[in-house]
Amino acid sequence: MIAITLGTRPEIIKMAPIIRECKNRAIDHVIIHTGQHYSYELDGLFFDELELPPPHYELKIGSGTDAAQTGKMLVSIGEVLSKEEPDIVLAEGDTNSVFASAFAATKLHIEVGHVEAGLRSYDRYMPEEINRLLTDHISDFLFAPTENACQNLLSEGIDKKKIFVTGNTIVDSVRQNLKLAKKRRAIFDELDVRSNNYFICTAHRSENVDNKERLGRILDGLARLHNEFGRRIIFPMHPRTRRQVKAFDLPLDQITPIAPTGFLEFLLLEAHAELVITDSGGVQEETCILKVPCITVRDNTERPETLSVGSNMLVGTKPERILDGARIMLSRPRAWKNPFGNGDSGHQIMSILQNSLKACDLT
Repeated sequence: MIAITLGTRPEIIKMAPIIRECKNRAIDHVIIHTGQHYSYELDGLFFDELELPPPHYELKIGSGTDAAQTGKMLVSIGEVLSKEEPDIVLAEGDTNSVFASAFAATKLHIEVGHVEAGLRSYDRYMPEEINRLLTDHISDFLFAPTENACQNLLSEGIDKKKIFVTGNTIVDSVRQNLKLAKKRRAIFDELDVRSNNYFICTAHRSENVDNKERLGRILDGLARLHNEFGRRIIFPMHPRTRRQVKAFDLPLDQITPIAPTGFLEFLLLEAHAELVITDSGGVQEETCILKVPCITVRDNTERPETLSVGSNMLVGTKPERILDGARIMLSRPRAWKNPFGNGDSGHQIMSILQNSLKACDLT
């Protein structure tokens, strides 16, 4: 039996293909939702939209410091795992939910599979980087999305027998859900925009939104983009970001902030945008798959493949660099190759687990 743990909207999106694969193969599984994202708009909506079964366990951990949040998760996840006694725990990504799931399982001598293993920003001030490192080094199955991620793991001394290059489940998810997303075209009328005639922005990382200077520079850069290109800047604003904009008393000149959208609406907005500005790793991947130019308002990225193929540029948060990056990306042909696989990652991952000696009794 497999325990699938998740806690945030990106994890729901990226684990959806694996949940569907479990259903298709009639594999016994249990879904554990930590509640790291705990509003309907940030998680419950995604289960409904993606037509996924509701979680078997909702731990409702909520927000807090990294230490408090991780500690609560360890206790609650450990209790569920002790009760369910799964053969393996699968977690995806780099959040506190991922590390807590892997650590709780390891302490109980339950095998761990890390989906999207091997990503590195080499910035240990990012809490996500610590979570990635620790999770990878206690996992039994490391499902690396690319050869670059595989080499990161090998360079850290991880046994190559544990590493499997499977592509990224985000490709599966984008392809599986793009047709569903096309039914949500009313979002264009609601926002009064048309295809390839607007920019879309996301920003949620703590190093950006919890820093008044960095967040202010990003907003200034967005205003300059509007002034130069005459495009609406659609900004689905994470609740944390909205709180910080208000707390810092920052202007939203020339920007159209909206409430967080569902995945299908956001996927549609991404697919038809002229440019995307983001600090999200998942959005860097999605825009690469969708052939939409992206600029990333960070100083590093754990998705270097997007830089290599030319779908994305790192621009930091200085307004002039944001503007320069937009000029460059808008002039590039959308001819890059998607480096994240063929859309069968969920199938590959479940086949590996079923065929492995220690997971052969999953059905």
